[in-house]
Amino acid sequence: MNDPTDKLFTARLGDMTALCERNSAPVFSSFLDERQCAEAEAWCARNVGSLRYLLWGGYEDARRKMLSVYPDYCEDYILAEFPFVCLTFTYREEDSLSHRDFLGSFMGLQLKRDVIGDIVVSEGTAQSFVTGVAARLISGSLSKIGRVGVKISDDKPFILENAQKYQEISGTVASLRLDCVVGLAARISREKAAALIRTDRAEVNHLPVSSVSHELRGGDILSIRGYGRFVLSEINGYTKKDRIHIILKKYI
Repeated sequence: MNDPTDKLFTARLGDMTALCERNSAPVFSSFLDERQCAEAEAWCARNVGSLRYLLWGGYEDARRKMLSVYPDYCEDYILAEFPFVCLTFTYREEDSLSHRDFLGSFMGLQLKRDVIGDIVVSEGTAQSFVTGVAARLISGSLSKIGRVGVKISDDKPFILENAQKYQEISGTVASLRLDCVVGLAARISREKAAALIRTDRAEVNHLPVSSVSHELRGGDILSIRGYGRFVLSEINGYTKKDRIHIILKKYI
């Protein structure tokens, strides 16, 4: 973390920890993106001492999450304390809306990105986690997303956890090295994959990795700039030619 913004981010984490220690009460961040979540997880594991910490975005596989640093006595109820709500948008199923449509409408209200968590869109329904202040502004100001009329409620449970769609990629690799798996995911040669990795265009679990020999594990999330995001979902043993059969799921 040599970038000034990285130093500012770690300073904010330090401030959260100090405030929690001083007041003996939970402290919450704004919504963090996936890289910030990974950095916060690593920093907290080393630095919060006897305090507890949790990253939570409203459901298990959320991409954008808030960080809480809290005393151990809060363990049993900390999830209920996170300062965000789930907004549910309903509209005609024949109307097509995307994540970009919703985010654009939210940003059009002059909301900052860090008050908005995940936005999950399905047919006729979308749900988003937002801070309480953002929820009041959105509910009071929006009746349309783009040209599509929507109804908004804040009293429904999150139901779209499994709405994410994937394209399955199956194949074999010589090893679980990063260059091998990137080659399969992007459908490019191992040499081109190595060039992408060495120019910092690949991330593993939301953090940049520049070593072509980095070994992947099942469940790792692989992001390749220009090619998309993938999950190494299955490792299914060796073929007769000693290659490893794997299955990747590409986010679509």
